[in-house]
Amino acid sequence: MPEMPEVNGLIEYLRAETVGSVVVGVELASFSVLKTFDPPVTALPGLTVTDVTRHGKFIDIDVDGIHIVIHLAKAGWLRWSDKLPETKLKLGASNIAARVRLDRGDGPTVGFDVTEAGTRKGLAMYVVRSPDEVPGIAALGPDPLEPEFELRPLLGRKMQVKRLLRDQKIIAGIGNAYSDEILHAAKLSPFAIADSLSEDEIVRLEAAVHDILSEALEEARGKPAAELKDDKRARMRVHGRTGEKCPVCGDTVREVSYATSSLQYCATCQTGGKPLKDRSTSKFLK
Repeated sequence: MPEMPEVNGLIEYLRAETVGSVVVGVELASFSVLKTFDPPVTALPGLTVTDVTRHGKFIDIDVDGIHIVIHLAKAGWLRWSDKLPETKLKLGASNIAARVRLDRGDGPTVGFDVTEAGTRKGLAMYVVRSPDEVPGIAALGPDPLEPEFELRPLLGRKMQVKRLLRDQKIIAGIGNAYSDEILHAAKLSPFAIADSLSEDEIVRLEAAVHDILSEALEEARGKPAAELKDDKRARMRVHGRTGEKCPVCGDTVREVSYATSSLQYCATCQTGGKPLKDRSTSKFLK
């Protein structure tokens, strides 16, 4: 799933490629991808892209005051083209859900496809007059890399710290992968309860949130959209590394599996050497 650093890399790339270009058209190849109807996508052609920004994991393309907002969900992505095919999209013919055509005034029509792999569809597009009209944006918690962000007041909840970090209503932009990386860096169990953390654990967690996300944001900066996903995978220390050696201590990276996702952790670094049971309600194997 694209998370805040990759989405930030995407918006910086899109901003450089699209600002000042004129929308030629927006084509939909999925009945379910567009979640709004007013304004219609037919209002966009002829308008100019003025900015591209981010709200948590949401991409916000400002087109003369009308906003194309995209949430990539678990398997969505943007695929940029310097020369889009002239043929129109067909409903359900591929993994392309939508196409945005742009005219930069210096050659062929450029733009991007919004794609979604797999059969579980969560990708969403909105065309709105204000980003706050998108329910997910209106409900977002604070951005962890904003200068005024404070983690400590958000920890007074009796919930697992892994779940807290991933809850977009509490903290915007962190997902499954970076929460694994943050907790590994902070030397905390993903099942630790947020309101029971010690002072030392809170300090480590605050530092890990800032350092892991800042590092990832810097690594994603300036990379083309096509390279961001592979770059993210290559940088992970424990997430997606089940069975490999922990780069800190050399222990084997372990996994806890759920119905639709999994988490990875190092028992030596994070749980005092005790493997976690393979379900979220358990604490440790006896």
